[in-house]
Amino acid sequence: MTDSTPEDRPIDAESDVETPDTPETDAPAGEAPESEAETAEAPEAEAAESTESEAEDAADDDVVPIEEEFTAEELAEEASVIVDAATGEVSHETPQEKADRLGISVELVMDPYGEEPLDVSRSEFEQLLGEFGEDLQDIREGEIVNARVLSVSDASVILEFGFKSEGSVALDEFKEPPVEGEEVEVLLEHLEDDDGIVVLSKKKADFLRVWEKIKEAHEADRPVKGTLVRKIKGGVTVDIMGVDAFLPGSQIALRRVPNIEDLIGETYNFKIIKLNKRRRNIVVSRRVILEAEREKKRKTLVKELLVGQVREGTVKNITDFGAFIDLGGLDGLLHITDMSWGRVGHPSEVVEIGTELDIKVLDIDWDRERISLGLKQLLPYPWTDIDKKYPVGSRVRGKVVSITNYGAFVELEKGVEGLVHISEMSWTRNVRHPSKLVSIGDEIEAVVLKVDPDDEKISLGMKQIEEDPWLALPVKYPTGTTLEGVVRNLTSFGAFVEIEPGIDGLVHVSDMSWTKRVEHPSEIVQKGDEIQVMVLDVDAENKRISLGLKQLQDDPWPTLSEQFVPGVEQDGTVVRVQDKGVVMDLGDDVEGFVPGSHAGINDADRLAEYYRAGDTVALRVIESDAVNRRIVLEVLEVPERQVVAEEEVAEDGADEAAVEADDSAEQASDDAEVEEQADEEDDEA
Repeated sequence: MTDSTPEDRPIDAESDVETPDTPETDAPAGEAPESEAETAEAPEAEAAESTESEAEDAADDDVVPIEEEFTAEELAEEASVIVDAATGEVSHETPQEKADRLGISVELVMDPYGEEPLDVSRSEFEQLLGEFGEDLQDIREGEIVNARVLSVSDASVILEFGFKSEGSVALDEFKEPPVEGEEVEVLLEHLEDDDGIVVLSKKKADFLRVWEKIKEAHEADRPVKGTLVRKIKGGVTVDIMGVDAFLPGSQIALRRVPNIEDLIGETYNFKIIKLNKRRRNIVVSRRVILEAEREKKRKTLVKELLVGQVREGTVKNITDFGAFIDLGGLDGLLHITDMSWGRVGHPSEVVEIGTELDIKVLDIDWDRERISLGLKQLLPYPWTDIDKKYPVGSRVRGKVVSITNYGAFVELEKGVEGLVHISEMSWTRNVRHPSKLVSIGDEIEAVVLKVDPDDEKISLGMKQIEEDPWLALPVKYPTGTTLEGVVRNLTSFGAFVEIEPGIDGLVHVSDMSWTKRVEHPSEIVQKGDEIQVMVLDVDAENKRISLGLKQLQDDPWPTLSEQFVPGVEQDGTVVRVQDKGVVMDLGDDVEGFVPGSHAGINDADRLAEYYRAGDTVALRVIESDAVNRRIVLEVLEVPERQVVAEEEVAEDGADEAAVEADDSAEQASDDAEVEEQADEEDDEA
């Protein structure tokens, strides 16, 4: 994979450029040569222009500014990295810090090639060399010499140069292992080190040979070819013409590269943005070249792009809300809702990074540099003539693609979904949530109930696949039929009894006893009891069955009305005190009622102070009504007033409130369907 710039021809590492014999003009210690000052200003100017460009494009997702892609710490880390172009050594310390660590003069660190004045003059240095003999008078330290390979080991290469002088070079300084007898160029660093050994360097010799080429490319602002060699802290080292350069992580591409290791070995064009010969440091950028190419393509695309066009693009990035498509210089957004007429859970279900596809331009906002793209717009609209394709009453099959609290969405075809409302799932079952009957991915059969092409809605029914069992119940259970069932639930107004799977009937509190005043069904039956009931009425249209307990026995009131005629005196037991009177037990489950006005006290609000459950009271019948099934009583002897502690009254009130709360909660959670069923609005998600 190789980048190219149309205007500029890359410098080829194979071309020969001889190193000038005349050394560069020495600059005073501590000052950079004018050429280096100029080249140092160039990267800063480029960096400033790049920063302005990135700030202008910050609103666009095409190119994310370096300041957003990389943290301040990462950029600072890149700035501190120094890659020695000659040795490939990666350093994070200044020359002074290195000199202090090695215990040598800073000049030897800053200028190993003798380009700045040292403590020893040139004439003194030549005089010292002369002391080694006439044979070495033409060989000087800091020069490139020709050497012949004597031997090659696993770690080093032994070389012969001059007149039988020998030295060694580490094997890893050679790009390719040399062979015996081969002529190579090396840099004579020291004729004799502290151990009396000649110090040679192949990398530094290569560096000096290509330095002029690199310098020329930098000054001419021309790109150079390079190969990514290895990942280091803050970036990558790049092999340019045989020497190592530093490529910061922020300069590899237009966006952050997640896996730099995948690029190792790739060859690209690079722009030299920083050059420092004294520190043998070369910094390159690929991002600068890509931005220039991108800007050129952008200008061309701006003139050509129009709404409604179908263009070819490449998937560049995928997010949860869509995918960014590279149109060749500009990026557009393909939103998830414009990928398919059908339901899409995630953009990765439709597209993959790197995929080339045809895309339609839906909208262009040049002010914000936003381009909206569409994929489904290239396909036919699936709701055309949908009412003819799926007429009301027809049976259809589909896959459950979504479940909500109010129903399940079924995909009939790509882009066409219908809703099975929770009320249309079962004739008999009280479905609390659609997931009790269906799961995502299930293949189901349903009947089309309604089609609305304008709002793109189709109502489906599952229960309509089977015959409504309620239609046969009036014949199956005529009035007067005696059945056995299980008490499924209790409410404040009655008990629900399951007479067959999915079919419940209601025993109202008024149909539980002929003679007792039943305030709560728990006084007669308990949840889970198996009882006998009689069918009183079946309403197939509203799907209700009325049941009775007391109807299993004969009505005793004709006899009771004769037994409890007005004037009959009889003792009774207090059952409970109510707001308007006292309920009395007359025996044999027969109850009578003492109104507050006949209780023998003036203040009916204080009945609880005179009458307590279980007390025996002398009574007289003042009315016996067989039609309304009631016996009205009066008190003959008023009981003595009893002191009731406030705490006890409060406790009784709390108990009653708790019972009522439990009843209300049970009724709301278990039997909301028994209340008049309001039609739920068919809202779509």
